[in-house]
Amino acid sequence: MQHDTDIVISGLGVVSPIGIGGEAFWHSLLAGDSGIRPMNLFDASALSVRFGGQIPEFDPKLYVRPRKSLKVMSRESQIGFAAADLAIRDAGLGDGMVAPERFGVVFGADMIYAGLEDLERAYRRARADGRFEYERWAAAIHEEVHPLWLLKHLPNMTASHVAIANDARGPNNTIVLGDVSGLLAVAEAASLIRRGWADVMLAGGTGCRLHPTALVAHGDAQLSHRGDDCRLVCRPFDRDRDGFVNGEGAAVVVLESRRHAEARGARVRCSIRAAASRCEPALRQGRVTGAALRHAIRATCGAAGLAAADIGHVKAHGLSSIEMDRIEAQAIRDELGDAPVTAPKSLFGNLGAAGGVVELAAAVLAVEHGVVPPTLNYDTPDPACPVNVVHGGPLAGRPATALAVNFCSTGQAVAVAIATEPRVH
Repeated sequence: MQHDTDIVISGLGVVSPIGIGGEAFWHSLLAGDSGIRPMNLFDASALSVRFGGQIPEFDPKLYVRPRKSLKVMSRESQIGFAAADLAIRDAGLGDGMVAPERFGVVFGADMIYAGLEDLERAYRRARADGRFEYERWAAAIHEEVHPLWLLKHLPNMTASHVAIANDARGPNNTIVLGDVSGLLAVAEAASLIRRGWADVMLAGGTGCRLHPTALVAHGDAQLSHRGDDCRLVCRPFDRDRDGFVNGEGAAVVVLESRRHAEARGARVRCSIRAAASRCEPALRQGRVTGAALRHAIRATCGAAGLAAADIGHVKAHGLSSIEMDRIEAQAIRDELGDAPVTAPKSLFGNLGAAGGVVELAAAVLAVEHGVVPPTLNYDTPDPACPVNVVHGGPLAGRPATALAVNFCSTGQAVAVAIATEPRVH
């Protein structure tokens, strides 16, 4: 018998460097088509790293409504809105299918940096004799900057735009916690349904780590500086990795209670079996140890009733960082032994807050099709990363379950278990 609070995924939408829409995304995953390319959204010639996981040919006008909202939308909000639109279509959610007060939105988001073009005129007016003068700034910014400028840069605006456009009046929240934000949003959305606060939730993540201000603010010390083909630079768990690659993207999954999904005749793509998050005092210790990730994996598998042998594959964080990959690999080995591991970031880089949901979409498609996509650029195993990396081609014949994990250098970790078969009690 099915439990009243079983949570299912009935739709997904992806806007990524390797494809817009689930079908294009899945094709690229299986084929190993890299989305890491030279950046051309702005003049990157002064940067030491001039490539990243950039979305090609994205037109927000095809998705955003009302069209006038574009004036107060950052690129993160535009691609997040598009992902939500694609997910709703995929789920077949038509008007009137969900009571507005039972329909909610949770997004993971990063800090959204101000566009240089928005502040340039005010900045130039505040300069005199080659110096920036603060006393000129107040008048300049009032006269040169649009009064609604701030709305483009609030992290919660993506969830707000999505909720307004879809008349989703239920729970609405935004999680801003680095690389774990997106997967935490999925866990929170599932929890809201399980607690009886909503019937349907849009759970998403959006991020653009290719914004010029973000690139300058974060620096390039942890990035790959390989000088060869940029498609070869993101190498999770490979011995020759030298750093990660930045990218941009967004994804949304539609979560429903199983009862609601079946009542409206929805296609159930998979179920959320369990989720857990943990943290460790990484900043106080000076570095992350992997303890939070181990505990998150253990708690999720325990709640889902999954032993290591039951897990079809692990969707790893797989950052392509020398130190973080080592820590993650050891944690996965300690908890799950030789379970197959795949790292989707190898195709599109680190999407920040979007990464968790984009990568979860990859896991959903994998269990749905019964095939685990390979990790790109895994050529030479690293003895310091003792995990069973799927590489060289897709892996078939695995159980229809997956464990998606993300963690970050500040000590947070999250794991979500999914399966195609319903939970039985």
